Amino acid sequence: MSSSDTLDQLAEVLASRRHGDPDSSYVAGLHQRGLNRILEKVGEESTETLLAARDAEHGGEAERRALISETADLWFHSLVMLSHLDLDHRAVLEELARRSGVSGLDEKAARNTT
Repeated sequence: MSSSDTLDQLAEVLASRRHGDPDSSYVAGLHQRGLNRILEKVGEESTETLLAARDAEHGGEAERRALISETADLWFHSLVMLSHLDLDHRAVLEELARRSGVSGLDEKAARNTT
């Protein structure tokens, strides 16, 4: 399964659980608590990812696996955030594709002038 297929499949699961029973669905519970709770989770996962990256820099395989796990948590909660705002993850993939082959410095400069 390709990475894009995995994201598409996850997006479908998230959409199906958005209005589900919060007692039986973590995702439904996040949506029920609202955007601020979802943003708190994205923030928590961001911090955990940063700390795991710091540990992975000089750590071994366990620290590298922890970084992958924390990054997956961050991406998951970012997808929940997008879903809550009725934004499609494919828009993010399209934006990344648009930037492909463009110098990061040039792309950043272009954003600062608009």
